Amino acid sequence: MPVDEQTVTVLMADDDREDCLLTELALRQVHPDVALQFVHDGEELLDYLRHEGRFSGSEAPFPGLILLDVNMPRLDGMQALRRIKDDPQLRRVPVVMFTSSYADSDVNQSYDLGASAFITKPMDFEGYSDSFRKLSGFFLDVALLPTTA
Repeated sequence: MPVDEQTVTVLMADDDREDCLLTELALRQVHPDVALQFVHDGEELLDYLRHEGRFSGSEAPFPGLILLDVNMPRLDGMQALRRIKDDPQLRRVPVVMFTSSYADSDVNQSYDLGASAFITKPMDFEGYSDSFRKLSGFFLDVALLPTTA
């Protein structure tokens, strides 16, 4: 990322704490300057994006990229993706489905709902590092990302 641009915030919605930790370690290897935020279900994700609930009145930075798990409690990834892409204030944010699912139906539904990409979570840290090297190479180094809602 060019030095004169502001830091990109990546927002990850995932209820698995180990996956969040692996993501943080892998992403920090390739992009130590990224601001990484975590929420643990779809409802928290929407609250974060809309500055509601526990994020009401907060200065939570608007994400340039969302990593979204499919299987989460309360509001799953597909439901959250649908609400994000239906919201004129949020729909332009790239959403990468980052999940353990290999189901064709999840892949197809994600793209039908407007996901930017669908990535199946690797089985080990080396795979995480490789995935985030490739993902960040495009989304954080090449693509121009939205900076405000």
